[in-house]
Amino acid sequence: MERIAKINRKTKETDINLKLNLDGSGKSEIHTGIGFFDHMLEGFAKHGFFDLDCTVDGDLYVDGHHTVEDTGIVLGDAIKQAVDDKKGMKRFGFFILPMDDALALCAIDICGRPYLNFECDFTVQNVGGLDTELIREFFYAVSYRAGMNLHIKLLSGSNNHHIAEAVFKAFAKALDQAVSMDERIDGVLSTKGSL
Repeated sequence: MERIAKINRKTKETDINLKLNLDGSGKSEIHTGIGFFDHMLEGFAKHGFFDLDCTVDGDLYVDGHHTVEDTGIVLGDAIKQAVDDKKGMKRFGFFILPMDDALALCAIDICGRPYLNFECDFTVQNVGGLDTELIREFFYAVSYRAGMNLHIKLLSGSNNHHIAEAVFKAFAKALDQAVSMDERIDGVLSTKGSL
């Protein structure tokens, strides 16, 4: 079964086309109009072994908020669509990722219940044209649209580029683990029998 999702979402603020393959090889083609955000999404795809194509035409003349948040909405929708009924899926994933001075923890439960705990403070307002305040907004949108518990915690770090990169890569590795299949799982991994 192919676990691929294609989402097209157009509003007055953004026009987004996204394709996600959970069982890919890490290939990506990303164009959001925000160079550093592209870099983060490319790292997410590469280190999660997801194939990700994402083109965003957003109202960057206002600021980056709608572009980043709406990309999170669409990525969350794509994850939810691609995991389908979740049968045979591990459901849980976690990773602690070092990136030079930065050390980030990410834990995920794709259970259908959205929740975000984001403990990561940035000390600068922007990194490479990306408003660091929007990183939390991105993960909030992903977690709520995908229906996942998502915990992200910065354990240490001083360089804001490294911190952001560690967070996105930790998320990628944890998500790769959570969506991976296990032949021992009969149906869905829940004592309730449903997720």
